[in-house]
Amino acid sequence: MVEKKILYPSLNTPAVLIDLDTLEANINRISGLAKEAGLKLRPHVKIHENASIAKKQIAAGACGVEVGVVEQAEAMAEQGIGDIVIAHPGYYGGPKGEILKKLLGTPDLKVAMVVDMLEQAEIISQVAQAVGRKARLLIKIDLGRSSRFGVPPGKPVMDLATQLRKLPGIELIGIYSHEMGIKPTPEDKDEVALEAAEIMVENARMLRNAGIEIEHISVGASSSFPSTCRLRKEGKFPELTEIHAGAFFVGDIRYMRQGGNTREACAVTVLTTVLSTAHDDYAVIDAGYKTFGSDSLFEQRDSPDFWWQDRLSYGSVQCRSDLWFGRLSAETGGIYYRKPGGKLTLGERLEIVPNNATLVINIHDRIYGVRNGAVEEEIPVTGRGRGN
Repeated sequence: MVEKKILYPSLNTPAVLIDLDTLEANINRISGLAKEAGLKLRPHVKIHENASIAKKQIAAGACGVEVGVVEQAEAMAEQGIGDIVIAHPGYYGGPKGEILKKLLGTPDLKVAMVVDMLEQAEIISQVAQAVGRKARLLIKIDLGRSSRFGVPPGKPVMDLATQLRKLPGIELIGIYSHEMGIKPTPEDKDEVALEAAEIMVENARMLRNAGIEIEHISVGASSSFPSTCRLRKEGKFPELTEIHAGAFFVGDIRYMRQGGNTREACAVTVLTTVLSTAHDDYAVIDAGYKTFGSDSLFEQRDSPDFWWQDRLSYGSVQCRSDLWFGRLSAETGGIYYRKPGGKLTLGERLEIVPNNATLVINIHDRIYGVRNGAVEEEIPVTGRGRGN
């Protein structure tokens, strides 16, 4: 039997890896696009939940970060991140209110919160008054492409803005949106980016014409941000100020299928070991849904390459198109042979690009930064368990 090289022998498996060369190339690409377009870049760090990676993004030109919830903002602030937008209008009473009070009371920390209801802002107003500092707010505008939170464009935005300006301890600084529902074609991405820009600029002009000055107008999901940057670079929509893409920096099969990144731009993999080769048609690995989550991307089931022998796929095995990751249980997975002659061996290690990198990182305490086949750094997941 030919002995095969053991990948990363210093690591136990399963382990989450991030290829630093790929990550840095992704960071540099989006930073370059934003800079050329004259847009600020504020990465959404819910994807990697990691202050170390966030600092790499800021060093490359990002103005700060965006997080989903207030607990994640606390985790980033504790690691020295000084400019944070909290994207989800969570209820800020109770423990969340105490965290917000701590953040607002931190000198030199810029923090802004997204809202879509007056009631949310009233709670924030109380917290801000308690610490003697104004809270910076953004109105989330619903672009109509997904069932998420947000205020419909037009009069509802004006009405909420007018109400917010009357609240003590509140400073309305801008408007915010996030494009969703994009199909994986360049035409769809261009269309969605154009539509988002038009809606946001129209609402910004409406507010400014009414004497409501705003400084922040942000758009830019991972799938559509290149189109947004191109529009801005062409001199269109000068009112736009920021983009807040997140998933592109890390990449996964979900965003690849949506046209947000290429297969080569997927930086995260899961290192696994073959536990059994007793069967002729498949091998068993030591990673299941406790490692990968269980995202099968089933909503994309009509894609021509979605199924193989009526089996879903839970990820893509690096450098092995002849293998199909087609089964998950709690702690093991099934790797099926698509072609004869490529049988795996006991103890062999595989790297698998996950369907959903966000899920994978969220259920692990650390990521291993690798370069040229060697572990270069161990990266704690800063936001692990913080508001998830």
